[in-house]
Amino acid sequence: MGLKPYACPHCEKTFSHKPNLTTHQRMHTGERPFACPDCGRGFAHNQHLLRHLRVHTGERPFACPQCGRCFSSRPNLIAHTKAHAGARPFA
Repeated sequence: MGLKPYACPHCEKTFSHKPNLTTHQRMHTGERPFACPDCGRGFAHNQHLLRHLRVHTGERPFACPQCGRCFSSRPNLIAHTKAHAGARPFA
C-alpha cells in the first residue's frame, strides 16, 4: 500500500496527494468555491458545477442507443436503458 502522508484533521482519512485532502476537507467545512454564474448555487467540486450548468443550457449529451431519448446525466441514461430491458429500477 502506498504512503499517504496527508491526514484529514476532521476524520481518520489519509491521502497520498495534498489536493485530494483539500478537496476532501470541503465536506467537513461546507466550503463551496465553485459558484454557478447563472443562479449562484455553490459546489464543492468543479465537476459538479459543470454537471449543474446543463440545467441552464438544456444540454443532454447522453443519448439512448435504442430510442434516441437524451439525458443530462449518465446515471439517468442507465436507469432509462434498464426500462428497455424490462427492469423497473424505481419499483
